[in-house]
Amino acid sequence: MKPAPFRYHRARDVEGATALLAELGDDAKVIAGGQSLVAMMNFRLARPAHLVDIGGLRELDHLGVGADGELRIGALTTHHTVETASPRELGAGFDVIRDAMAWIGHLPIRTRGTVGGSMAHGDATAEWCLLAVLLDAEFVARGPRGQRRIPAREFFFGYYTTALDPDEILVEIVFPRPAPHAALTEFAERRGDFAIVSAAVDLDTDGRTVNSGRVALGGVAAMPVRVPEAEAVLAAGGSFRDCAEAAADAVDPPGDANGSAHYRKHLIRTLVERACEEAMSR
Repeated sequence: MKPAPFRYHRARDVEGATALLAELGDDAKVIAGGQSLVAMMNFRLARPAHLVDIGGLRELDHLGVGADGELRIGALTTHHTVETASPRELGAGFDVIRDAMAWIGHLPIRTRGTVGGSMAHGDATAEWCLLAVLLDAEFVARGPRGQRRIPAREFFFGYYTTALDPDEILVEIVFPRPAPHAALTEFAERRGDFAIVSAAVDLDTDGRTVNSGRVALGGVAAMPVRVPEAEAVLAAGGSFRDCAEAAADAVDPPGDANGSAHYRKHLIRTLVERACEEAMSR
């Protein structure tokens, strides 16, 4: 299929892009790598009257560790850039982010798709969105009214809906602290497909004993979610299996063509325990 007619605009800088978005209003969409938006347009699931292309804004393509040890990723950085980042670029304790890239689609998608595009798209099964929720990422957005930082817990509103205003552009994602004992895993019918369920954990451990941990799930609600009930099990010294059971009991996943709610709960039990074991082994 082909998209509905639209007008194409190529931005020269961030300020020009946000001004154009403010002028065009709700009929405009930002495009970067286009790996999500173009597919939706081809199926007529999205029909923007205007596309504002920010793909040439090289200032938004960067990856590195800041002065305070935080990982800063420009919105136009591709998944493949993160996947192939050197230890110096990625910094110590962020291996979970690089390793998670292998779950994203196939190589052509990872080569063209951008970190900011995935975050702004807000897919409940997206690996980047799950990592942001798990690791308390902050989103730096810029618009006509200036720049603001949005914590991950306030960024995702529901299916494909985020806190970004129509005239704002996501310019950077900041992961504020290392997560040396974290892991992400998921299940899809075929490698590269969207995950039916994904699970990620971040353990606070001395290598032998788990003191506490964070547990997050994707594909079980309208957006990625933390699971306090499972985290409480880890804080109380419970087993990884008990943590996984608590995670499955705490959520009410949907049933659809990809699997029933019962099936998704079964996947949660398997994936959370697996993620805990992988995180512990780092």
